[in-house]
Amino acid sequence: MAAPEVAGSQKVNCCLSRFLHLPGPIFVKLYQLMMRSSSFYFAFSLCRLCVGVSLLAVACRPAVPPADTDYTTWTAHGGDPGSHRYSSLQQIHTGNVHQLQTAWTFHTGETDTTNHAQLQCNPIVVDGVMYVTSSRMKVFALNAATGKEIWQFDALSDPNASETNRGVTYWQQGDQKRILFTARAQLFSLDAATGLPVHSFGRNGVVDLREGLDRDVNGLSVVATTPGVVYGNLLILGSRVSEGPDRAAPGHIRAYDVETGKRAWIFHTIPHPGEYGYETWPADAWQSVGGANSWAGMSVDQQRGWVFVPTGSPTYDFYGGNRKGENLFGNCVLALDAATGKRIWHFQTVHHDLWDRDLPASPNLVMVEHEGKKVDAVAQITKTGFIFLLNRETGQPLFPVEERPVPPSDLGEEPAWPTQPFPLKPVPFARQTFTEADVTDRTPEARSAALERLRQIRSGRPFIPPSQQGTLIFPGFDGGGEWGGASFDPTTGILYVNSNEMPWILTMIERPDNRLASTGRGIYLNNCAGCHGADRQGEQHQFPALLNLQERLTRPQIAEIIRKGRGRMPAFQHLPEGDKQALVDYLLGIEKGSGPKPSSSSFQKVSKDSPQPPPYVSTGYHRFVDAEGYPAIKPPWGRLHAIDLNKGEILWQVPLGEFAELTQKGVAPTGTENYGGPITTAGGLLFIGATKDEKFRAFDKQTGKLLWERSLPAGGYATPCTYQVNGKQYVVIAAGGGKMGTRSGDAYVAFALP
Repeated sequence: MAAPEVAGSQKVNCCLSRFLHLPGPIFVKLYQLMMRSSSFYFAFSLCRLCVGVSLLAVACRPAVPPADTDYTTWTAHGGDPGSHRYSSLQQIHTGNVHQLQTAWTFHTGETDTTNHAQLQCNPIVVDGVMYVTSSRMKVFALNAATGKEIWQFDALSDPNASETNRGVTYWQQGDQKRILFTARAQLFSLDAATGLPVHSFGRNGVVDLREGLDRDVNGLSVVATTPGVVYGNLLILGSRVSEGPDRAAPGHIRAYDVETGKRAWIFHTIPHPGEYGYETWPADAWQSVGGANSWAGMSVDQQRGWVFVPTGSPTYDFYGGNRKGENLFGNCVLALDAATGKRIWHFQTVHHDLWDRDLPASPNLVMVEHEGKKVDAVAQITKTGFIFLLNRETGQPLFPVEERPVPPSDLGEEPAWPTQPFPLKPVPFARQTFTEADVTDRTPEARSAALERLRQIRSGRPFIPPSQQGTLIFPGFDGGGEWGGASFDPTTGILYVNSNEMPWILTMIERPDNRLASTGRGIYLNNCAGCHGADRQGEQHQFPALLNLQERLTRPQIAEIIRKGRGRMPAFQHLPEGDKQALVDYLLGIEKGSGPKPSSSSFQKVSKDSPQPPPYVSTGYHRFVDAEGYPAIKPPWGRLHAIDLNKGEILWQVPLGEFAELTQKGVAPTGTENYGGPITTAGGLLFIGATKDEKFRAFDKQTGKLLWERSLPAGGYATPCTYQVNGKQYVVIAAGGGKMGTRSGDAYVAFALP
């Protein structure tokens, strides 16, 4: 059955699909037409036609799960296909939430003394069984009422693995029940009842995500950290790829047949010749540029048969001289036909991204009241703190969006795009500028040092391009909004989202010339400095320092991590063996390695036709903090917001989290940096972990008043879920820690009333 398409602004709807969803008044008109007919035969024939077309349409329609209109289950990442992160359960409510107690705790049994392991999983629950993941890429099925393990599957069988994963996807057709799950470059299909691989899927239950990208990505990193979405018999999946100055795979969107593992369709986010958007890139970009990937999750409108895909920036994140143009479909909200992958519409939120402004979360499929009418819409949060509210049918903004001039780049051959889109409503949920008036006044010394640093860099407005002088990025690289996503209450039209309000500083340096490029230091600067810093000092808690590495790792262990990757670090299989050995030598502080001499580096100019490395690389990710590690901006440093999407207005804002040592000194709660999103319930509650103080909280969703909080065994840097089993409502969050310098954990903690 054909699916809707858009040509220009005109949408052509499939008549068969529309026929199935005719509203009552249309059926009445059809009946009246038949009754007025002078020919009974005509009326009878028309009835037969209607019945026949309906039966044919039902037979042709893909098998999709029923719309979860009551929001009582949590069967998908984000709660339901539309990513509402909302539940209509109300056994736990504002009047009794203070009675919540720990119902059960499940430990994965994995520990990490380096405190880098994390649990970012949003659990799903189906028929009383909960499915979760671990930091070492295990999948667990648990009794959702007791937390007792039913089965486990170890995808990597690697005791040293430490990866990021946000959960699994559930699919069912008849008696077939599957768990779809990704680990590194592998997509697994498991029997939901036993946890055993489904051998009819791919190669003995596994599909290699590096295959089927319509481009050679041998040796490049392609992983999927966020679960895919299901439409009928299709699993639709995005990916995470390298974002650095090294070679990167393209972030094309793919759909797989759930039963066979075969690729059903692909959408090229970097268009191939003849495809829409090809002219927004250099002619050869589809063969050499990477990124424009969807790593944050997707949403599905099951009734329309559309999938909504948020995409990230093209690579390299901070320099685009090799990708002149607007760069469609980077930084876009994409509406695709879920059955075929054909583009229906798109909306680009950043043109020619130079700031790593990936769309960080799955869009919320919402219904709002706009200009006196009920309108189906898409609400997309961003790292910038903007919300783009788009008509779901057309992709047109419901509120005005202005294209405003932004500063040019001062880096050579960087054609920064001259304008960027600014939505006038909803109003931004994070501050947009950081001036001298906003500099911390926590202590006179902290303020003086921060002012001095601020005056040395480019600042004062959004979208100032990266520079060798240094550029203030605010909101920071991690938002604004981030991967925890937003929660939408369909009964009120209110969106709830947490924000980071941390300034960061981005500084560019010239890439090493060819003489240095093939040395260990040159290879490090080209491939590793963007995360770990030019001086190997790392970035506080996000990227570890690489000094004195020989005290923690052996030479074979370092080489293995470079080859396979670990956690957020991609694999660097594309580096020649000599370059890998030279890099290991440099990291170990050895002037001349015992391995092979560096070959011609992958970043040297081999020929005029080969992809060339960027002329600039960053010195790493650096939070702008004072000497004691607190943000260099006045509080709040993390907040929780309620936004009326009907009016585009903020209803309330409150700090999220606190630093106990500051509170004890009489400082009002400042909020903290936070990771992981909120959920809301019909019981009037908003639940969220996310904060650096490692607490789990419940707020009154109408007022923002804190009603309940508990300390977790480790930071709850994940989005919780809520569900009901045997008449009892539970709220569960992953307590995995491992971010912002906090301890790692291995627990899933469930709360319920006594």
